Amino acid sequence: MAIPLLICDDSSMARKQVARSLPTSWSVEVSFAKNGLEALEAIRAGKGEMVFLDLTMPEMDGYGVLETVKNESLKCVIIVISGDIQPEARKRVRSLGALEFIKKPINQEKLCAVLETYGLMTRG
Repeated sequence: MAIPLLICDDSSMARKQVARSLPTSWSVEVSFAKNGLEALEAIRAGKGEMVFLDLTMPEMDGYGVLETVKNESLKCVIIVISGDIQPEARKRVRSLGALEFIKKPINQEKLCAVLETYGLMTRG
């Protein structure tokens, strides 16, 4: 059964890049969101058991999504994909419940390694 995967980034190019970086053997059903409000709506609708989340977005940023997911105890695994590589950002997203932090631009090998490390995907 395919995993509902949500890619949330305000940049269309970044969303496409993340989607292209997904392992072809990974069974996922991909949805997209342009901001945090859309992401929360998709998560609540069951379209984001796994979420790849940008931090800097209009309307609601990634921190707001993480805080809401935590406060509402929404069931999803969040991996932050962001260009903000400050140690404080990494620490803050972890404290808000993000599983991992991957630097933009995304690297397929790094993404696969993270997915394998946490048992979210195995190579076939």
